[in-house]
Amino acid sequence: MAGLASRNAHLEQPYPGMAGNRKSPQRIEPSFEGGRGRDDGELRVDAADRVGGGGRKSGSSKSAAKTNRSKRGSGRGGSRGGGGLTGLIRSMVYWCVVLGIWGAIGVGGLVLYYGSRMPSATSWAIPDRPPNVKILAVSGDIIANRGATGGEALSLENMSPYIPQAVIAIEDRRFYSHFGVDPLGLARAMLTNITTGRMVQGGSTLTQQLAKNLFLSPERTLERKVQEVLLAVWLEQKYTKDQILAMYLNRVFFGSNAYGVEAASRRYFNKSARDVNLGEAALLAGLLKAPSRLSPARDPKAAEERAQLVLGAMRQEGFITDAEIKTAMSQPPTKAKSFWSGAQYYVADMVMDQLPGMVGEISQDLVVDTTLDLDLEKKAEETLAASLDESGEKLNVSQAALVSIDGTGAIRALVGGRDYADSQFDRAVKAKRQPGSAFKPFVYAAAMEIGRTPMSIRNDAPVRIGNWTPENYDEKYRGEVSLATALANSLNTIAAQLVMEVGPQNVIKLAHRLGIESEMQANASIALGTSEVSLVELTSAYAPFMNGGFKATPHVIKRVSTADGTVLYENTYDNPPRVLDPAVVSEMNQMMVGVIEHGTGKSAKLKGWQAAGKSGTTQSFRDALFVGFTSNLTTGVWFGNDDGKSMKKVTGGGLPAKAWHDYMTAAHEGLPPSPVFGTTGVQPTFEDNQAAPETVGDVISGTFGNGGAEEFPQAPVGNGQAAAQQDLAQPANSGLVPPADVGETTGATRRTTLLDILTGG
Repeated sequence: MAGLASRNAHLEQPYPGMAGNRKSPQRIEPSFEGGRGRDDGELRVDAADRVGGGGRKSGSSKSAAKTNRSKRGSGRGGSRGGGGLTGLIRSMVYWCVVLGIWGAIGVGGLVLYYGSRMPSATSWAIPDRPPNVKILAVSGDIIANRGATGGEALSLENMSPYIPQAVIAIEDRRFYSHFGVDPLGLARAMLTNITTGRMVQGGSTLTQQLAKNLFLSPERTLERKVQEVLLAVWLEQKYTKDQILAMYLNRVFFGSNAYGVEAASRRYFNKSARDVNLGEAALLAGLLKAPSRLSPARDPKAAEERAQLVLGAMRQEGFITDAEIKTAMSQPPTKAKSFWSGAQYYVADMVMDQLPGMVGEISQDLVVDTTLDLDLEKKAEETLAASLDESGEKLNVSQAALVSIDGTGAIRALVGGRDYADSQFDRAVKAKRQPGSAFKPFVYAAAMEIGRTPMSIRNDAPVRIGNWTPENYDEKYRGEVSLATALANSLNTIAAQLVMEVGPQNVIKLAHRLGIESEMQANASIALGTSEVSLVELTSAYAPFMNGGFKATPHVIKRVSTADGTVLYENTYDNPPRVLDPAVVSEMNQMMVGVIEHGTGKSAKLKGWQAAGKSGTTQSFRDALFVGFTSNLTTGVWFGNDDGKSMKKVTGGGLPAKAWHDYMTAAHEGLPPSPVFGTTGVQPTFEDNQAAPETVGDVISGTFGNGGAEEFPQAPVGNGQAAAQQDLAQPANSGLVPPADVGETTGATRRTTLLDILTGG
């Protein structure tokens, strides 16, 4: 019992580390070693202390253990209750730091991985901007910019200051303060998008957008975003902020196939970016969010609403005042057509078609000086539009074209169709159609070259050539008529007789010599213009009649140079070859003046100006033309339909002649009148001791010189016969009539009949 009491007494002493003895400097560890001597500090457990060794002892022991545990738990719980909020904050900070470290490691790994897939930074370079072709009118005004971008590059100093301000205000207000990436802007965008539940804002800076546009594909992937950030930082290190902004504004897409502010300004406002006002600048900046959807050509209302948001952002950033906003909002909304609009763009297309043949592949910015007169171009476009608006529907006419050239062949105006925005097909250059009776002057000129004169007499009667029997438009016959009368009234029977006298092949040779380049069929029907030609070549072939007999090669490109002024191509066309004898030109002009004075072209008669020309109408009224000239301009006009459908009895002397009159009246306004070459004063004669005309200007002004006979083309003659000199006197009425059945051609051999001998024809 004494031993048991001693052990119990020993167990009741508290152990170091318990709640009752926390301040003890030593910790006595329990020992369970056996076979050794023990001291008072040893702990021994006998059977009575084991489970089942004595119920009461065991229960007492368990109760004590629970009490101690309860005290320890109470102590810990009290500690937690006192530092719960602080502990929670500490835990949050701790885990945030941990997650931040791991996140940084992850982001760094992604940057290193995707960065390693990019080329070396030493090889990075800004890709060249696609070359631009600036096309200028004869006045120096811009007709169009052509190329992949559709506009030339402008520096910030050369564009309207409202444009960069508007773009910065709506796209990247901290542009001048960030390093290429804007963490604040990115965070704001993320928060806005989360709170609204949809993509409302983007976090990309202007530098990032430029990097994407310059180097990367448009797909949205993590790799592309990482590369975008790296490239943006590189751009910020290599270029100034102004340089980055200028590159961005000159390359970004503004919708409607316009890249860069210059192209967009001309596309939507028909003006340079230099002249854009506040409201227009806000509209351009607003397009950047969704260029195609917000384009004013597609949705003017949406574009205007977006522009008002831009104006508000500009006011918030201090770029503009409330008064300026009020002025901008009072301006009428921008109305843009669905495509580039204006007849001058037909000329721009023509330039781009011809340019590679002159300078080769276009690899740098070019400046093209043209011969186009924008004032005449506008008058031509307005004239055709007015004619079609007034009579198009009534006469079943849907299209028209016009070409106007000067004595050198320089194209001063060209309209390829009713509306370039609706159809870019150039009907003046690319469409080939039958000229009808507008081809007859070449037949008559060939006859003049073999000795016929305007007063030569032929019989207007039924004619049969093989199986072909040409008839006059009015199905009437006039009997004996002069060639001048026959041309004025466009008598088909006389033209058919002449082409067989001269020979179809010789008519074609003369037409080619004057400027017709299309292939033509050498048959009798060539007299009525059955071979197809373009309006521009037909018009240019009339120009030798205007300038006194010189070739007038149609051209629109005068000079091509680089942006720094280096001339790559230049042609002034100031030394053309002679293609017609001036005497023949004089005779032809007298007859074609008669066409307008008292023939089929009376609707083309100009007040105060002498004019000459010829009308043309094709079978079933599919095409109607009038080509004529003054001493100043040669102009051809065509009306018809693209599908070849017949018009309602529209002839060349009708709608085309009226449109020709309206255009030429406007074109000659304010100019002093002068007569057509060779039609006034003394009939020109050319003796051996006279000097040939030296320049086209001398010819047009009527100042003739005389050179050797080799300067004039030899008149085609057949079987060695020389063309006899013709008498201009009225023929005596002998009562003899030339045969109506002309029969086969004898080439260029002159037909000599009794009537010819008597009349000098």
